[in-house]
Amino acid sequence: MTGPDRMVRRPQRGRSLAPWAFLAPGLALFALFRLYPLVEGLVLSFTNARLGRAAYRFTGLDNYARLLDDTRFLTSLFNTAYYTVASTLPILALPLLLAVALNRPMRLRAVLRGAFFFPFTLSVVTVGLTWLWLLDPIVGPLNYYLRRLGIPVRSWLADPGAAMWAIIATSVWWVTGYYLVIYLAGLQDIPAQLYEAAAIDGANWWQRMRYVTLPMMRNIMAITALFSLIVTFANFDIVRILTAGGPIDRTHVFATWAFWIGIQGNDIPLGASVSLFMVPILTVAAVFILRDIHRRASEMS
Repeated sequence: MTGPDRMVRRPQRGRSLAPWAFLAPGLALFALFRLYPLVEGLVLSFTNARLGRAAYRFTGLDNYARLLDDTRFLTSLFNTAYYTVASTLPILALPLLLAVALNRPMRLRAVLRGAFFFPFTLSVVTVGLTWLWLLDPIVGPLNYYLRRLGIPVRSWLADPGAAMWAIIATSVWWVTGYYLVIYLAGLQDIPAQLYEAAAIDGANWWQRMRYVTLPMMRNIMAITALFSLIVTFANFDIVRILTAGGPIDRTHVFATWAFWIGIQGNDIPLGASVSLFMVPILTVAAVFILRDIHRRASEMS
C-alpha cells in the first residue's frame, strides 16, 4: 500500500468513529441507568433475594406464579388498564382540538400557547402537591366553589369512586401542553391547498376536520398514543403523591404496587416481577402501533 493511500484512508476511519465518540457518553449513561437495572431486575425476578440477605437462590417462575394468585396484583392490573385508556383518550382529543384552535390567526395566540404549555414545565412533585391542595376536602378551592354554588362536595381523593378520576384529571392537565406543541407542529405541515380545496367543495368545519386534518395527523396521533401509553402505564409519581394507591387499592397501578410490595414489603423479586410484567405488554403495543404507521407510510409512498 502506498503512502498516499494510507493518507486517504485514515481520515475515513476517523470520520467513521466520530459519531460513536459523540454517542458514547449517552450510550454509557443508558447502559448504566437503563439497561443494567433492567437486566438486574430480570435476574432478581427469578430469585428469592431480600434486603439484608447476602445469599439467595434461583426459584424459576415461582414469583410470576405468585403474582397470578395475588388478587391485589390483579386489581392493580385492572387499575393500570383503566387509568391508561381513560388518560390516553382525552390526551389524543383535547390537545388536538386546542391545537386546531390555536393554529388559526387570533389575538394573544402566543400567550395562550405558552399558558397551555406552562403546566408541563412544572416538576411532577409540584403538579401532585398542587392538585393535592386543589382537591383538599376542607381548604381546597374546588370544594369551596362547589359549596358556594350549592353543589354537594366530596373528599375526592378518599372516595373510591372519584379518586382514579382525580388522578386522570391531574395527568391530563399536566401533559396537555406537551402534546399540544406536537400537534401544532403537525398541523403546520399540512398543505394549505388541501383546506382551500375542501372549502371550494363546500366542506364545513367538521368535514375539513374529518377528511383533511385527521387523516394527515394520523401518524402523529399514533405516536402520541404510544408515548401516552408508555408514560401512563409506568406512572408512579402522581399516583404516589395523591393517593399512594388508596383508597382500598382503587388507585394502585403497576408502578405503585411494585414499589409497595418490593420496597415497603421487602419482597424485591416479586416487585421486580411486577415491573417486568409491563415490558411485554408495552412491547406488543409499540410493535402494533409502529407496524400500523409503517403500513400507512408504505401505502402513501
